[in-house]
Amino acid sequence: MGHSTEKSKGTVCVTGATGFVASWLIKCLLQDGYRVRGAVRDPENYEKAAHLWALSGAKERLQLVKGDLLVEGSYDAAVAGCEGVFHTAAALVRIKSDPKAEMLDPTILGTLNVLHSCAKSTTLKRVVLTSSTAAVRFRDDLEQPGAVTYLDEYSWSSIFFCTKYQIWYSLAKILSEQEAWKFAFLHSIDLVVVLPSFVIGPCLPYPLSKTAQDICDLLNGGRNFGIHGRMGYVHVDDVARAHILVYETPSAQGRYICSAQEATPQELVQYLADRYPHLQISTKKRVSSRENQRKRRHRHLHLMSIRRIVCFRMFDWLFKILNWKTTVQLVFDVVAVPRDDRGRLFTGLRIAPRRLYHLTIHFVQRYCAKT
Repeated sequence: MGHSTEKSKGTVCVTGATGFVASWLIKCLLQDGYRVRGAVRDPENYEKAAHLWALSGAKERLQLVKGDLLVEGSYDAAVAGCEGVFHTAAALVRIKSDPKAEMLDPTILGTLNVLHSCAKSTTLKRVVLTSSTAAVRFRDDLEQPGAVTYLDEYSWSSIFFCTKYQIWYSLAKILSEQEAWKFAFLHSIDLVVVLPSFVIGPCLPYPLSKTAQDICDLLNGGRNFGIHGRMGYVHVDDVARAHILVYETPSAQGRYICSAQEATPQELVQYLADRYPHLQISTKKRVSSRENQRKRRHRHLHLMSIRRIVCFRMFDWLFKILNWKTTVQLVFDVVAVPRDDRGRLFTGLRIAPRRLYHLTIHFVQRYCAKT
């Protein structure tokens, strides 16, 4: 597949352009020489997109156009003439009364609307969809409490489990990704999916991203964050680079988990309290009633991907509201396979084929040297 080279990057579309991940993705794409067409609901709202126009290269190579997840055909103009589409737009809201109308429909129908526009394109080479490990980690068939359960790209969250416990974001990600795979197969669209875990890092747009808000709520004594249990974290810059990597690599296909390291909310609080004592963060245990309901089912999950391709900036805590500074940059095994205490590989896992190994090595050679 003839993807863009260093000499001729071409034009790509990014949906939900003013979002947390999308803003970082656009920043990286512009740095790499791409022409970027960002799709937003209101391209005339300069204030909301001011952080994008401030990016290096934006005035020369960034264009904002209209695109609405719930309006059929509204992405036709955004996609037309593009070689690649990064669909990052998603409904990330607090459910008030109607999960279907407020989150499921915008996520599922929005994804299909974007893909319908992609199917009309004569120049499109690849679509990269931003899903989430939320589509992987919530299951009702896990091992007994105390056991360690490893999940990879072949794993899917349980629709029944997410519906029962009203995990609407996860349900939306499951259903939208599954519909995307069906549509891509029927219309011969080259689709690759990136599944980030809990995305952290500095917020280019204002206000804070929901992930940053959740962390701040946790540090202020909030309990809602406790429902997540043990989960993975990843720096937003790694997520953006992962999207570009799978777009540019012809052999990339299927799903790719993008995660660095797992921690419980309590471990996270303790880590930050130890590192930033001047903030006087309370380490009092925060457990919500919803966590009590299901903590035994997924407390010991680990996202040990057989295709993991990134994560060298874990704990790069840069939330502006607390003015935290970068102090740690960690490099993790990009070909992450579970090992026992003696460093031996666990058996029974489907190890990534050689083409995926070369994909990870390509990432290290290209990006790790820049940090």
